[in-house]
Amino acid sequence: MKLNQLSDNPGARKARKRVGRGIGSGTGKTGGRGQKGQKSRSGVAIKGFEGGQMPLYRRLPKRGFFNPNGKEYQELNLGKLETAVSAGKIDAAKPVTEKALLEAGVVRRRLSGVRLLAKGELKAKLQIEVTGASKAAIAAVEKAGGTVSLIAASKQADAST
Repeated sequence: MKLNQLSDNPGARKARKRVGRGIGSGTGKTGGRGQKGQKSRSGVAIKGFEGGQMPLYRRLPKRGFFNPNGKEYQELNLGKLETAVSAGKIDAAKPVTEKALLEAGVVRRRLSGVRLLAKGELKAKLQIEVTGASKAAIAAVEKAGGTVSLIAASKQADAST
């Protein structure tokens, strides 16, 4: 078989519908839009419009508050960290930074930083450098003989990930 003999399976490619190309085409004149009305004309955007009735998105009550300056942290449990150390993804001798966690695949993205949580058990002695940590997580790391140092959430971390 040669390159010039390759072809698609029959029916794999379908020709696009060319509307408004004469009465004989079957989609001529009105082009499948029907007769008159707003939808038959170009430049129509009716998405939430309900014909003068109050739209659903305005009838339903609004709840909560969105903080545009709020920070969102990537959560990291001690149990997941212990699993990564025992699997050899993270070197216990070196400081565990957010960059090292990202490269090891322990966290998927940094967001505004990584926050350490106390779920699970940590046995390895680690030097951890993260943006945030719960009091219970800090206590658990120190109990295992390690240290937790908190770094400020930088705007560069937001831009890089």
